[in-house]
Amino acid sequence: MEGGGDKVAVALVSGGIDSPVAVARMLKSGWTIFPMHCSQEPITGREAEEKTLGTLSLLSNPHGPLAENSGEISDKLTVIPVGETLSMFTEPKSHRDYFVHMKRLFNVLGCMVADEVGATHLLTGENLGQVSSQTLGNLGAVEKSSNRPILRPLLGLDKQEIIDEARTLGTFDVSKGPELCDILGPKHPTTVANIVRLEENEDNLGGLTKLAEKCYSQRREESILQ
Repeated sequence: MEGGGDKVAVALVSGGIDSPVAVARMLKSGWTIFPMHCSQEPITGREAEEKTLGTLSLLSNPHGPLAENSGEISDKLTVIPVGETLSMFTEPKSHRDYFVHMKRLFNVLGCMVADEVGATHLLTGENLGQVSSQTLGNLGAVEKSSNRPILRPLLGLDKQEIIDEARTLGTFDVSKGPELCDILGPKHPTTVANIVRLEENEDNLGGLTKLAEKCYSQRREESILQ
């Protein structure tokens, strides 16, 4: 599958409930999707990656819930290891901003994938206020790290609406279970980001681009088809 059209997005897909629903919504709207997963191995196991592959396999099945739209998703999942890099943000100066740094790193990596596949946008399952990195005070700082517009089709939904949609798609049973992305996070994360402080924290570690390039050099592709 090749990108290059006007409606091509790199989807940041976790092992959680939200992002597969976001992917399904955009597939139904005629978008071509190239999925990406940031693996937190070796900090965590492969559970999140396996759940991601499971939901994407379901969405890409021509006999599945999306039927004729299923062919608009790439048959490969780009997996990028980020665990060691994220652990660098557990130092006292940056730990309260951990989740914002995490999302900023993911966005830079998504843009790197987009450069390769010809995508015009990033796609996330972000939902306003659901977690600390998705407060209005943090989303702007997260978005500044992307050089492409970000699609957030679930932004105004409440959690139950997303769960209901996931049940209809059949992805809920695959996605349910504990979220592992917060294993290194602080007990009291910031809710209103300070962009100057964020960039200073990142620069002290070599800069966000350099950190992302190191992660990206270790990327691999996994087949979605099962």
